[in-house]
Amino acid sequence: MVKKTFKEKVLDVVRKIPKGKVMTYKEVAKRAGNVKASRAVGNFMKSNYDKTVPCHRVIRSDGKIGDYNRGGQFAKIALLKKEGALK
Repeated sequence: MVKKTFKEKVLDVVRKIPKGKVMTYKEVAKRAGNVKASRAVGNFMKSNYDKTVPCHRVIRSDGKIGDYNRGGQFAKIALLKKEGALK
């Protein structure tokens, strides 16, 4: 059995975030096995262009939306509103 890298674990966690829900970078890091790696999660999301990984559903711990590599913050907000995660 091949052991998954931390990045693979992160991508798996993010793929499981349902429509209408969000997780913080810290929550994703914790579920992937390293609570202190929220910056790494942010870097993975910043460089993610795989459409099966809904990186727009990952937000900052302070409640701010954060950036989005496929259109910026406004595109991220629009997607989250469309999915019902934001009003």
